[in-house]
Amino acid sequence: MVEPVLQISNLVKNFGALRATDGVTLDLRPGEIHALIGPNGAGKSTLIHQICGTLRQDSGTVRFAGQDIGSLGVAQRARLGLGRTFQVSSIAPDFSGLRNVMLAVQAKQGSSFRFFKPVMRDRSLIDTAMAMLERVGLTARARIPAAELSHGERRQLEIAMALALGSKAFLLDEPMAGMGPEGSKSLTHFLDTLRHEAPILLVEHDMDAVFALADRISVLVYGRVIATGTVEEIRRDPTVRTAYLGDHA
Repeated sequence: MVEPVLQISNLVKNFGALRATDGVTLDLRPGEIHALIGPNGAGKSTLIHQICGTLRQDSGTVRFAGQDIGSLGVAQRARLGLGRTFQVSSIAPDFSGLRNVMLAVQAKQGSSFRFFKPVMRDRSLIDTAMAMLERVGLTARARIPAAELSHGERRQLEIAMALALGSKAFLLDEPMAGMGPEGSKSLTHFLDTLRHEAPILLVEHDMDAVFALADRISVLVYGRVIATGTVEEIRRDPTVRTAYLGDHA
C-alpha cells in the first residue's frame, strides 16, 4: 500500500461535555482527493483546525510526510508543506493578487517583509509569484486588489499562495461556499488538476462537486467517521443515506 501523506489516528477533541471529534481516523494518499462530508455541527471544521494546528487534540495523532506533527504550531506545519484555504478568505484584501503571492514566496524563502518597496522591484520574486498565478489562471488579474476579485478568484489566489509555500498537501475548507453554478464548475475543474500537484483533503457541502472529484469520501456525524469509501460505496451505504445524503444519493 502507498504510504499516506497525511494520517490521522484516533483524534479526540472535547469542549467541556461536548466531544467534537470522537476517535477520528482517516488518511490522505498521494494524488487523491479525499472528501470529508457531514451535516452542520458534525465536527468537520474542528477536525481541520486540529490538522492544521490551530487547535490541539486532546488525544490521538496527526502524522504528515512521515512525521508526528501533533506538537507543532500552524507556521511549522505550513513550512513542512501543509497548505490550507479557509471558509473565510485569509488573503490581504488591500494588496494585489501579485503582492499576496509574493508574500508567500518570501515566507517560503524565510526572508523579511520590512523593505517592501525594493521587494516589489525584485524580478525573481515577481517571476516566481506570476508563475503561481499562471498556474491558477489569474495572470490577467494579478495587479487587481484582492478585495475586487470574485469569490472564486480569491479561492484560486489562496491556492496560488499555498503553491508558493511549496505545499505537499492541501486542506480545503468549503471552497465552493458562496459560488454560483458556473463558479463551482470552474473551481471543480481546477481542483481536479490540482490533485496532481498535491493531494487534497476536501471539506465540502456541494455534493455535485464532491461526487465529481472524490476518490474516497469519509462521512463525519457527531464527531465520528461513520463510513469511508468510494463515491459509489458511500452512495449505497444505508447508514450514510439516513444520516446525511438523503436525496443526494
